[in-house]
Amino acid sequence: MSVLRVGNASGFYGDRFDAMREMLTDGPLDVLTGDYLAELTMLILGRDRLKDTGAGYARTFLRQLEECLGLAHDRGVRIVANAGGLNPAGLADAVRALAERLGIPVRVAHVEGDDLTADHPGALAAHAYLGGFGIAACLRAGADVVVTGRVTDAALVTGPAAAHFGWGPTEYDRLAGAVVAGHLLECGAQATGGNYAFFRDGDVRRPGFPLAELHADGTSVVTKHDGTGGFVDVGTVTAQLLYETGGARYAGPDVTARLDTVRLSQDGPDRVRVEGVRGEAPPPTLKVGLNRLGGFRNEVAFVLTGLDVEAKADLVRTQLEPALGRIADVRWDLVRTDRPDAPTEETAGALLRLVVRDADQQAVGRALSGAAIELALASYPGFHVLAPPGKGAPYGVFEDVYVPHGAVDHVAVLHDGRRVTVAPPPAQDTVALAHVPEPPLPRPLPPGPVRRAPLGLVAGARSGDKGGNANVGVWARTDDAWRWLAHELTADRFRELIPEARDLPVTRHQLPNLRALNFVVEGILGEGVAAQARFDPQAKALGEWLRARHLDIPERLL
Repeated sequence: MSVLRVGNASGFYGDRFDAMREMLTDGPLDVLTGDYLAELTMLILGRDRLKDTGAGYARTFLRQLEECLGLAHDRGVRIVANAGGLNPAGLADAVRALAERLGIPVRVAHVEGDDLTADHPGALAAHAYLGGFGIAACLRAGADVVVTGRVTDAALVTGPAAAHFGWGPTEYDRLAGAVVAGHLLECGAQATGGNYAFFRDGDVRRPGFPLAELHADGTSVVTKHDGTGGFVDVGTVTAQLLYETGGARYAGPDVTARLDTVRLSQDGPDRVRVEGVRGEAPPPTLKVGLNRLGGFRNEVAFVLTGLDVEAKADLVRTQLEPALGRIADVRWDLVRTDRPDAPTEETAGALLRLVVRDADQQAVGRALSGAAIELALASYPGFHVLAPPGKGAPYGVFEDVYVPHGAVDHVAVLHDGRRVTVAPPPAQDTVALAHVPEPPLPRPLPPGPVRRAPLGLVAGARSGDKGGNANVGVWARTDDAWRWLAHELTADRFRELIPEARDLPVTRHQLPNLRALNFVVEGILGEGVAAQARFDPQAKALGEWLRARHLDIPERLL
């Protein structure tokens, strides 16, 4: 069958608004996808729904369609997006109303069944991660637009691929190839040079969005429209492949993809071939993301300028101690951004950051703000803050649980109103996840002179969050660098370089085909991004911090 060209126009709720139009006008496509959901987004949409029961979906998507639905129809491009969030039926109705108002004859379908909030008292939103076969059913029935709730990000690609190529639920290798392609597309410009460790290798001022050319055997080529910004090479694709993953087994509701089998090769300018992906039966359970309100938080950053920074910080802590005594969670962080003999006042300043959390909004709101601002004329010399503390804002807590496939009513609601149930995989067609034995290490480099230098001179990295855990993928650009990296960067060495991880479980996974190591750090993000437990709550820059740390690196690599 023909190649299926699937593009992406959104990696998160708030991504580049014009990307949908750009993807539709800059080159040919068969399907255009959009990923609007993340753990934090589900919490935001849940709070929206508390105020308005008709809300709960990504309104940006609807505004994009107002400009682009006619373009997609004229070009025969189908649109598949998880913008339905907590209310896919409501979004589907809104798209139909928009199409009718614009006079565009499109067939709109949606996928539902992920909402398990009623089964989890106390949760603001509880949603299972569904697979791609509900999407496939909608497309096979002729839908032009399919909106979903909480499906896996990769399902936005596996669904169209299964529909186009006629794949069945046990064609694991093909499905796994589509899962990998979907994972590479899901974060938009991160596959085309955005957020890339070696961003100076190309022009990334305005990266184009990625697309994948999928084949019937599950292989694909990741590329972008000709003439758009950014670049696609083995490095940009490796970085995205490692993003927010763990070990060699990448589990999903349709298939478990073996990341240790992925082979990448440059297939021409801005083209990377993805092949060799093996798949296994999916696990017997589905992941469910639970979002709940955890309480209220507030923060204030005191600016400490010039001399005696440590003593100034001690004074503020002592002065505020009586006001903080009854608050449940108090965290102080002194960030030494100051320089000696600084040429500007800003570079002479350090930041003392106070973050408080409590179930009582009053405790972290007026009580804290009053105590902090009352110090304005009665504390350290040069007292000022970046911004006064507010009244205390609600924060969320994310956790995941697992339920059997049969606990979810996965339904494709077709454009004509028919409801098609997507059957869960039979128990005999599921396999519990098991640890993959670590592959043998490559031959070490022969002894030679070394130089103290940043890790980032010889390795790239990309990091991200999964609930309270973070992952840091690190890859080498040459075979010799891989031989050194695989022996040097152990889990223990990682803990030495990242002191925050020193007392936390750190698991290292080898992916030799990618010349990569993937580290999973458990608990470093507390209760997840919405709780904002650390300075970088999604661990987006954790990998860049690691690359900036110095090691003894063989001179032959530098």
